[in-house]
Amino acid sequence: MGTDRRLIAPDAEHSEKPLARNGERPPAPEPLPVPAVDAHTHLDAIGCADAEQVRAAVDRAAAVGVTRVVTVADDLASARWVARAATWDERVFAAVALHPTRTASFDDADRTAIEELARQPRVVAVGETGLDYYWDYSPPHAQQEAFRWHIDLAKRVGKPLMIHDREAHEDIFRTLSEEGPPSTVVFHCFSGDEEFARRCVDAGYVLSFAGTVTFRNARALRDAVRVVPADQLLVETDAPFLTPHPYRGRPNEPYCVPYTLRDIATLRGDDLVALVSSTTATAERVFRLREIPSL
Repeated sequence: MGTDRRLIAPDAEHSEKPLARNGERPPAPEPLPVPAVDAHTHLDAIGCADAEQVRAAVDRAAAVGVTRVVTVADDLASARWVARAATWDERVFAAVALHPTRTASFDDADRTAIEELARQPRVVAVGETGLDYYWDYSPPHAQQEAFRWHIDLAKRVGKPLMIHDREAHEDIFRTLSEEGPPSTVVFHCFSGDEEFARRCVDAGYVLSFAGTVTFRNARALRDAVRVVPADQLLVETDAPFLTPHPYRGRPNEPYCVPYTLRDIATLRGDDLVALVSSTTATAERVFRLREIPSL
């Protein structure tokens, strides 16, 4: 949870700079007509450190209709934090794994700790894991070994696999085929084109779109979101990164989800209520949110 995560932004799919404009947040969007879920965010990276700050961030989201969030780890310290954060507020759930850029020294102690956390009831996914060939923090062979282990873990604990895929489409797809995917696979912050989206859809995978889909120069990604069936579509912020248009470059938060949902609805020609309801139903199904014990 150090400052490098906010400045270097290893999870960003594009060269966003979350601290632009002196950290000024976007204005709150118009509230959604029905509740939405932020399927992937990083509450620790937006600056939350304790239960009060988590509650405040989720309150800001709830005020515009984003009533639940999945906060995601990228290293072991973050995994421990998100698992705790999910016990501080009914609206918060967690996903744990070692981000591919953190896997250079992935050892048995890491594996044991991640598995213990992944079995906790409010941890709803194994992620984010996968391959990242953009950054050079971890060599490909270490990433691939860790990815295979996380695939197996998701199958053993019976939870969805949340994938980070940066410039690694073919190796991700091949590895899933070789290992045999878990019953549910989510491509977080989907970054492929229409053809890759169709391949993922045909394989039964769920595609989650972040603010990048609203970028006016992201033509391939905007084409991709049009072909995803409603029941295989999620929406996320990946906050504090990838703030949607027209606030690109400012720090992102879960309350910004409505900007992305409205843009996707326009792109697809969908009714907004129908789209939001569908993505919420998909999140509830994928992460089994209705089955999670109350606090």
